[in-house]
Amino acid sequence: MAVHIQIAEQVRKHREAQKQFLALDSQRERAIEVAIELAKSKKLVQTTDINQITEEMNQIAMQFQFPPRKLVTPDMIIKFINNK
Repeated sequence: MAVHIQIAEQVRKHREAQKQFLALDSQRERAIEVAIELAKSKKLVQTTDINQITEEMNQIAMQFQFPPRKLVTPDMIIKFINNK
């Protein structure tokens, strides 16, 4: 019986981590969109917020074998805009 309880707890933790990871992913995408808009209007682009969220996501990813996300640089944002 204890094995069933342990498995159920593991599944619960995994699902909770998935929800948290997806919520952070949405926040990260919004932060990237803001950075893109700033870059389009020729304003200073900072990726500190994006990368803080990315670090949180990657901590969860390491624990639960989710795909990690790359850190973003201002150059990456500018290259993205120039390639469009």
